[in-house]
Amino acid sequence: MQLEALIFDVDGTLADTERDGHRVAFNQSFAEAGLDWNWSVDQYGELLAITGGKERMRHYIQQHDPDFESPRPDQDLTAFIGGLHAAKTRFYTQLLAAGQIPLRRGVRRLIDAARADNLRLAIATTTTPANVEALLVHSLAPESMDWFEVIGAGDVVANKKPGSDIYDLVLQELGLEASACLAFEDSRNGILSSLGANLKTIITTNHYTESHNFEGAALVADQLGEPDAPMTVQHGGFEGYRCVDMTLLRELHRQT
Repeated sequence: MQLEALIFDVDGTLADTERDGHRVAFNQSFAEAGLDWNWSVDQYGELLAITGGKERMRHYIQQHDPDFESPRPDQDLTAFIGGLHAAKTRFYTQLLAAGQIPLRRGVRRLIDAARADNLRLAIATTTTPANVEALLVHSLAPESMDWFEVIGAGDVVANKKPGSDIYDLVLQELGLEASACLAFEDSRNGILSSLGANLKTIITTNHYTESHNFEGAALVADQLGEPDAPMTVQHGGFEGYRCVDMTLLRELHRQT
């Protein structure tokens, strides 16, 4: 079967959004709400085991302040968390608009090459549609939302990663079998999700995920790389390549 589509995770995969993007925006939303919560780099790394921003905040409350109640009499805890998350998205979008969250090395090159080769593009992420649009518009290209045929994002499925629901939905909307696609992820929860949908998966690690277990990945590297800034391959047998390009992807796709 021919390679027909590439499906990308967003946070940590397209850009290093977590440490210097979402974490900073969470802390800004906490301060705006008058909370004394402040997530350090290391603490946020631990919290990333919980997928979904609202779920992450609820987990934090359960673990660190189980008696916490909404400080606003007109909101229960669920509504208060939702308000914090909306504020976080606003701050995150401001960071993107200021150019503080660039794409990871090799991402734009590979997307351009895939489009030139007439491959279909899709996104499968737990982040919100607003966050996806902000990253694509500000860091990729103003018109880049139109480059992705399917954008599976946020709460459109019942079970977030590591469940395979989001990938199952994207494949259904693409009308493709998993064997016609490749997925790009950066974390353990991400690869559990993509493998659960029977997708061959390429991993690019980051600060938070370099020690994760990526059993089952077709390729693990520290980045997608550029011809003049090569990737370091950690697993997959493609050490002769300087970067993930269309030749590598087609060879990887042919492997059983």
